[in-house]
Amino acid sequence: MRVLLTGTTGMVGQGVLRECLLAPDVSEVVSLGRSPLNTDHPKLRSIVVTDLFDLDGASDALADIDACFFCLGVSSVGMSAETYFRLTHDLTMGVADALAAHSPDPTFVYVSGAGTSETSRQRWAQVKGRTERELLERFPKGYMFRPGFIEPLHGIRPSGRAYRIMLTVGGFLIPLYRRFAPNQVVTTEEIGLAMLAVARAGAPKHILNNPDIAALARA
Repeated sequence: MRVLLTGTTGMVGQGVLRECLLAPDVSEVVSLGRSPLNTDHPKLRSIVVTDLFDLDGASDALADIDACFFCLGVSSVGMSAETYFRLTHDLTMGVADALAAHSPDPTFVYVSGAGTSETSRQRWAQVKGRTERELLERFPKGYMFRPGFIEPLHGIRPSGRAYRIMLTVGGFLIPLYRRFAPNQVVTTEEIGLAMLAVARAGAPKHILNNPDIAALARA
């Protein structure tokens, strides 16, 4: 299985990359991003592009992809509505279009977020909801992951400063959170394992929340 992975330097992307490299049925991971990776592995191919809106130079890397794990995302905090829409919806759909042009029927897994809805009052949730809908219209094997709180494992550190501070200050509460609200917590490992499970055999539904992600990881 050849996997295309975006957002490889982020917290979720790092976790997904780890599980892909460990999976015996993954023959190659094509990492698509603007920065080179520090990871060196015989199954990893890093494609560096200066502009993710222009993937003409990466067309051969997008051919014969079996699954795309789209883990790239930005926070809407302090960002104009136009910029957030461009970096969330337009960028995602641009990569999706480029992939569809070179790979006929890939599984497309998009990392969205808990609370995503086109009818939400929150701007980020509306944009994510529209992006989800258009991806599902485009890819018969499209799956939208909506994780809630994500616990990083295996030495993975969040790229966002606010998330790092939250884990530093309140990380000791995670075991309690897992015990009393298990459906609200998922790990980076579980997300990666669940994505691989979906790529191999699909899932009963196309929008997957924390309990669904955890169940797929266990399977």
